[in-house]
Amino acid sequence: MSSAAELDPRAAAPVAASDAAPELSVVMPCLNEARTLGICIRKAQDSFARIGISGEVVVADNGSTDGSQKIAEELGARVVPVERRGYGAALAGGIAAARGRWVIMGDADDSYDFSTLEPFVERLRDGYDLVAGNRFKGGIHPEAMPRLHRWLGNPALSFIGRRLYGTPCGDIYCGLRGFDREKIRALDVRSTGMEFAIEMIVKATMQGLRVTEVPTTLSPDAEGRVPHLNTWRDGWKSLRLLLLYSPRWLFLYPGLFLFVIGLAGMVWLVRGERSIGGVGFDVSTLLYFALAVIVGLQAIFFFITARWFGVSEGLLPEDPLIRRIVERPRRLEWALLVGLLLVAAGVGLSLYAVSTWNDAGFGRLNYPDTLRIVIPGATLIACGMQTALSALFLGVLGLRRR
Repeated sequence: MSSAAELDPRAAAPVAASDAAPELSVVMPCLNEARTLGICIRKAQDSFARIGISGEVVVADNGSTDGSQKIAEELGARVVPVERRGYGAALAGGIAAARGRWVIMGDADDSYDFSTLEPFVERLRDGYDLVAGNRFKGGIHPEAMPRLHRWLGNPALSFIGRRLYGTPCGDIYCGLRGFDREKIRALDVRSTGMEFAIEMIVKATMQGLRVTEVPTTLSPDAEGRVPHLNTWRDGWKSLRLLLLYSPRWLFLYPGLFLFVIGLAGMVWLVRGERSIGGVGFDVSTLLYFALAVIVGLQAIFFFITARWFGVSEGLLPEDPLIRRIVERPRRLEWALLVGLLLVAAGVGLSLYAVSTWNDAGFGRLNYPDTLRIVIPGATLIACGMQTALSALFLGVLGLRRR
C-alpha cells in the first residue's frame, strides 16, 4: 500500500538540490503524467535516502499540457523540455541532461516501482554497464500487461534478441533499467520510439558491455490513462530493428539457403526431367530454382553492403573480414572480373541456344531442351551483372574510408 504522501503528488516537500554532481540520476520520460508523476518522484527520492546515494530526478518532458512540469519542479526534480516527440526521443534528451555517473530510467506512470532501486544500484556498483529489469521474474500484476504482450510479443522479441545477439535479458522490452551514462551515450542509440529500449540492449551486447538483469515488478497504469504503446505498430518497429541490426539473419543466412538450394536444383534438373514419388519436375521447376539462385546471390551481396554500412557508420561492431573485402581494391577488382566471366559464360550459352534455333531453320523448337540451355544462360548473365555491379557499388562505399 502506498502512503498518503506517495498518493498525493504535492504532499511531500521538495528535496534540496546539491551543487555537486550526483552519483545517480533517475530519468523519467513524461507526457501528461500529472496523476502519477509526483508519486514516482517521491519514491525515487526515498530510494536515494535509503540507499545512501546522492541522486537527482530528471523529468524529460515531451510537451505535457496537464501541469506535469509544475509538479516535478515543486518536488525538487529537474525538468528537461524535449521538443522531439517519442518515448525514445524523450529518454535520449533526459539522459543527455543527466549529471549522474549512473542513470536509472523508468516510466512516470507508476507501473514501475522506483522505491526498490537497490538491486540496480548494487549491480552497477559491481561493475555492470547495463542492468535491465525482468518483469517476468519479479512479478506482473494480472491487469498490468495485455495478454498478447505477456504471452507472445514480449517473449518472442526477447527470444529473438537472445538468439540473434546473445543478450542475457529475458525481458528485452522492460523500461526500468540502470546503466553507466557515458558508456550508453557512446552507443549512439537512435530510435525515437518505444524500440529505444531494445536498441540499447542490442548495441550494448554487440559492443561487449557487461549486461545483466534483476527482477522487477509491473503494476497497472493509473485508471483512465491512455497507453502510449501501440501493439502492432511498435511491435513491428521492434522486430524490424532486431533484424536490421543483424544483417546475417536478415540477408546472409536466407541468401545462402536460397542460393544453395537453387544451385543444387538446377544441377539436378538441367540434364533432364526428374520425378520423386510419381511427381514430375521439369523446366518450370528449373526456372524457379534459377530464381532462387539469383535472389539468394543478391541477398548475399546485400549482407556485405549492409554490414559495411553498419560498420562505417558506427552502428555495428568492427568486422575485419568485411573491411578487408571493401578496403582492398584488388579484391573488388577480382569480383568485377568474376562477374564479367559469368556474363560471358551466360552469353556463350545464349549464343549456343541461338545456334540450335538456327539448326531448326528458326522454326519451332523442342522447348524443354532449349530452356535447359536458355535458363542457365540467363541465370549466369543475371548473377554476373549482380556480382560486377555489387563490386562497383562496394568500391564507391569504400572511397571515403580509403
